[in-house]
Amino acid sequence: MSRTLEFRVTGMHCGSCGMLIDDAVEELDGVTSSTTDARAERTVVELDDVSPIDDEDIIAAIEEAGYRAVRA
Repeated sequence: MSRTLEFRVTGMHCGSCGMLIDDAVEELDGVTSSTTDARAERTVVELDDVSPIDDEDIIAAIEEAGYRAVRA
C-alpha cells in the first residue's frame, strides 16, 4: 500500500521545471515516485506506508528547488 499526496505548484515554465521538482522530492526517504505536470501546475507524490514524510517536508523540497507549493 502507498499514500498519495497532491500539491499545487506555481512558478514552473516548462517540463524541465517539473523534472527538477520530481528529482528534489524523490530524494526524500519514503517517496516512491513524484510526477509533476507543469501545465496543470500539479505534483502527485506517492509515499510508502511507513514513510514519516508529511506535507511540510514535500513543500520544503519543492520550495528549495525554487518553486511555490501548497497541498491541493
